[in-house]
Amino acid sequence: MCKANETIETVVQKNSSLSLLAHGDGVEISIYELHAGVITFLDTFPGGDLLEFYYVLNGIISCNYSEKEENLEPGDYFYAHNLKVPVELKPKTDVRLLHVSSKPLFKYISNNISVMKDILARVELKDSYTHGHGKRVRDVSLAIAKRLGIPSERQEVIAMGALFHDIGKIEIDDSILKKPSRLNREEFEIIKLHPVFGCQMVKGNFLEDTHDIIRHHHERVDGTGYPDGLKGDEISLEARIVAVADSFDAMTSRRPYREAMSCEDALEELKSQSGTLYDSEIVKTLEQCIAEGLI
Repeated sequence: MCKANETIETVVQKNSSLSLLAHGDGVEISIYELHAGVITFLDTFPGGDLLEFYYVLNGIISCNYSEKEENLEPGDYFYAHNLKVPVELKPKTDVRLLHVSSKPLFKYISNNISVMKDILARVELKDSYTHGHGKRVRDVSLAIAKRLGIPSERQEVIAMGALFHDIGKIEIDDSILKKPSRLNREEFEIIKLHPVFGCQMVKGNFLEDTHDIIRHHHERVDGTGYPDGLKGDEISLEARIVAVADSFDAMTSRRPYREAMSCEDALEELKSQSGTLYDSEIVKTLEQCIAEGLI
């Protein structure tokens, strides 16, 4: 028996929480809470046969699958059985879901959440701009990926890679990272190490699939980027998408040493460097997303 507001265990993030209510014979019953606008994914599970059932208790949530989007309200439900590709969930309001799983997922999910919480907390403590920047780059990258028709399983990797693309800056000294003026040559050489640090940080955990994006989001199609000097198709499509989204947000954000550019001016700057620094098709797709109000 469990009284109201009592749970066996709860894992809380800034924008979501997962509370274990009951478990036995491999079955788990949980309450999953998500704040409005938080994008998450029902992921594939490598541990064999899995059935997950979700019942909407409160709020409205959109479920995107097979290029379709459905809005679900209280009393609606959905289930996932041995997913072959991830399914995107996006709450339109704050949402509470009853979650029943045929396998014990709570520890698996809570460990992943703990890793994510630790990284995000360290990033926010180090540099609040980097924290907000990652979320904006994620949203722009996802809009571009969807407009390009990239499969949903790759969209999830892009979303997570974009969110964490700058985590290597945790290892950069504050005197450089928060310098109120432009960096000198020596300081910039140190900053250029952050993709390498970030790539190392995600090895061996659930973010490992994002390591290519994190390492190569500053590569440029003409080979003038860093850290590896890759060019053209040597840079993965995912990394090329995040590179454009990263630069667009950096240009349109105010920094201590300069004012923010307008969206129009930033787009013109990207277009002027299209085909040299940035993938021309991705820049064109960004322009289409802006025109269609997707960004």
